Amino acid sequence: MKIIDAHNHPDYYGHNLEKFLENMDANGISQTWLLSWECGAGEAMTHYTHVTPGAVFGAKYGPVPFARCLSFKERAPERFILGYAPDPRTPEASARLEHAHDTYGAQVCGEVKVRMMYDDREALRLFRTAGRLKMPVTLHLQDEVGDRDGKWQEWWGGDIDTLERVLQMCPETIFLGHALTFWIHISGDDIYKTSGYPPVPCPVVPGGRLIELLRKYPNLYCDISAGSGCNALKRDPVFAKEFLDEFQDRILYARDYFDSIHREFLDSLSLPLVLQEKIYHGNAERLLAEYK
Repeated sequence: MKIIDAHNHPDYYGHNLEKFLENMDANGISQTWLLSWECGAGEAMTHYTHVTPGAVFGAKYGPVPFARCLSFKERAPERFILGYAPDPRTPEASARLEHAHDTYGAQVCGEVKVRMMYDDREALRLFRTAGRLKMPVTLHLQDEVGDRDGKWQEWWGGDIDTLERVLQMCPETIFLGHALTFWIHISGDDIYKTSGYPPVPCPVVPGGRLIELLRKYPNLYCDISAGSGCNALKRDPVFAKEFLDEFQDRILYARDYFDSIHREFLDSLSLPLVLQEKIYHGNAERLLAEYK
């Protein structure tokens, strides 16, 4: 089975090019979408300093500078799809995205992960540029939980309602939803009010906003990477099979790390071969082929 990892980062968790390629080979991955990450100084938790290349290669351009994505792509061009997402608040962000597309062949606008509301006019300007360039946008969506007047929390992009407004205002742009606040809404319960992660197992309750948005907006796709995506599926395997079947044309296999937890779970479901092929590689290939 051909496999494409639609979400990962260069020099992430100590994976230089050699170690990265070794991991891809060990996990049967033919290609990886290699994504940058730019955000404002002081926005990312100090944890990221130890697992991303920005502190060594130039924090001015974020925890994961585009230059590192480009370095990997230049040295192993057949193994990587180039991604880049400037901080939307940066002057000329749209021009920078267009330059990366036209000059270096960037095909994906990602990862967008900044402490601003994604329906802000500057973010929308970048998303519409990505749509014009036919670059799918990978969004990290993570809202605060619990007591919002308490201690400092990570948050990126807003809440699920923010995402809906973005989908409405950028209908020509393809978005790949990712991270805690995206995936917690696979269910209609209120776990999202107190936690970004559901317990496993945990039955999915009808009425999830994610399901509603997928049915309503054809420009929304799913990036199943990280613990958030894996937990959303593992919490209720019976529902997971129904979900994967209904949205089989808009779900992309992705890791955002170097393990195989997503594949192990998907393989345990005994999905039809045609569905497996779509999730593991077909949707990623079709998206880049059609959306250009």
